[in-house]
Formats: sequence, C-alpha cells, structure tokens
Amino acid sequence: MDALPWSAGAATGIGSLPGTDPQEAARIVLGELPDLPHLPELPARGVGADMIGRTAAILVDLPVEVVPSGYRTAAHPGRHHRRAVDLLRRDLDAFEEAAEPTPPRVVKVQVAGPWTLTASVELMRGHRVLTDKGALREFTESLTEGLNRHVAEVAKRTGAKVVVQLDEPALPAVLKGLLPTPSKLGTVAAVPGPNARAVLQAVIEGVDADVIVHCCAPKPPITLIREAGARGISFDLTILDETMWDEVGEAWEAQTQLFLGLIPSTDPTTPRTDPTRPRTDPKTARILKSLANPALTLADRLGFPRTILATHAVPTPTCGMAGATESWLRQALPLTRDLAKAFAEPPETW
Repeated sequence: MDALPWSAGAATGIGSLPGTDPQEAARIVLGELPDLPHLPELPARGVGADMIGRTAAILVDLPVEVVPSGYRTAAHPGRHHRRAVDLLRRDLDAFEEAAEPTPPRVVKVQVAGPWTLTASVELMRGHRVLTDKGALREFTESLTEGLNRHVAEVAKRTGAKVVVQLDEPALPAVLKGLLPTPSKLGTVAAVPGPNARAVLQAVIEGVDADVIVHCCAPKPPITLIREAGARGISFDLTILDETMWDEVGEAWEAQTQLFLGLIPSTDPTTPRTDPTRPRTDPKTARILKSLANPALTLADRLGFPRTILATHAVPTPTCGMAGATESWLRQALPLTRDLAKAFAEPPETW
C-alpha cells in the first residue's frame, strides 16, 4: 500500500465549524491542526454553505435550486447555485491566504458522498434522485468529475497533497430503507449492499486522491465502506455500537486507517481545559487519558497493541462542530492535536 499522505501523530477535524468568517476559520484550523488541516465549512452562513449546497457547487452540469422541501434539480443555474459556488470560492481564497507563507503538506476537503447527496436532492417531480437509476448514475459521474476539478484547484492553490472526505450520514438509512417518500406515507426501498458498495466504489476509484468516508451513526457500514476501497473510515467512536467492533478489527487487519471521533463536537460539561497548558500538565494529561479511553479500550479488547493508534488511527472531533461555541472550538482542536501526539508518544501511565 502506498505511504500515507499524512504523518504519524496527525489530527484533523470533520469539516464544519461555528461562525461565518472564513478567514478566521482557516487561521484556526491551520494553526491548531497543522499536520492534516481541513478546508473549513461554515453552514451558519445559510443556503449554499451547508453540506448539500456546498457539494452541489462542485457538480458538473447539474445545477440545483432550493425549494420548500430542500434541494431540487434545476434546468439552469439560479441564484442559490451561484451563491453556493461563490461561498466555496471565498473559502478557497481565505484558506489560500491563511496558508501563506508556509502552506501545509496535505489538506483535507469534504463533500457529501454519492448516497447522501442523491438522498438529499429531489428530481423535478419530487422523488429523491437515488430512486432513479439514470439520475443516480448522472449524479455519481458529475460528483466524481467535479471532485477531481476541486482537488486539482485546491492542490494548485496550496501546493499540498489533497485528501477527500466523503460524508455519508444518510448511508445507513439508505441501506435500511428508512428514507421517507415525498408523501411521507411510506419509505424508499432499501438499496442492496452490493449496489450501494458499487456506487461508492465508483466514486472512490474515480477520484484522483486518497478517500476517507465519514459516517457518524452508531452502526456505520464499516465493512461496506472498506470493501468499496476507502483509504480511511471516519466515525464517532464514543457512540459506536459494540456489535461493530469486529468490523473495526477487520478494518485494522486490512490496514485501513480509522479516523476516531473522540473529542466532543459540542460544548460538554466536562472536560474543559486551558488550551495554553502543555500536554504534560497533570490536568491536561488526565483529560487526554479520559478522551483516549474509548480508543485504548477498543484496541485492548480487539487484541491489538496500543501502538496501532499511532500507525492506524487519527483522532477527530466526534462529528462536525457547527453547533459548538467558539470557546469550545478553541479548546477542542488543541485537545484533538494533543491526543494525536499522545497516540504517537504515549505517556508511561497508559
């Protein structure tokens, strides 16, 4: 397997952050997560800044518009589509400016995966895109082409190796047939696992970058994602159902990188710490140990040495941080970074 683009001891975010200032968001991410910074998403800016609108902005020849029920395909690009494109351009400008004069070696970008995208966009007649095989194929191809253009632009602007994260929060519902129909009186038929894997695999293989798939459900389809060819799988370890642990073990045995959600993505009652304190400070060390415990327990129970956390795990917040306060953001990202360093250089007390 090719060498990883990120270094051991790297940490990263999931994508979304609180606030509306792309320059400030870029400065925070580049400062706190220098080994694997991500292009920030700021959904508080409204239409076009959310996950689906942002992904629609990179689609090729498939404009969308906003209707009362959400996003819908459109015949021509309208103001909503243009706004999404403009917001993404501003984000790239801000990130490029903040990265000077010492740009990062690797950058992660995030978009909705093919199943979440087509589950969230309607056709003209109101049905979800994923219910139409032809439309599903068109969106999958458009997403892949648009992603390659996006990756190329980010690489050109930053000079960095680009990693792609496909966000698939809707994938479990797609597989279980839990998505409601337009009438809300029934549900969309479940997509068979092999079909879901094939579509995801087509995007992963078609994108000229290492791909991570993120799903923060309690039972993410880890095996399906791994078999689709993802280089990494991202999930919230703090809520992971224990019935999924064997799939985690199989992923590690297959040398798959696991992006482990461990840091609360919204303001917790505890832990809190002063981000200016060093990792060796006793209070900070205790907090890091408590945050690391789910990962340590996972490795122990699966029979792996804890050193696997240094080589095959990347700590992250549990999910996107759009709902966090700025105060917690400024604590959470340093904790994420320090936890990654602790994985690489574990304290004797671990």
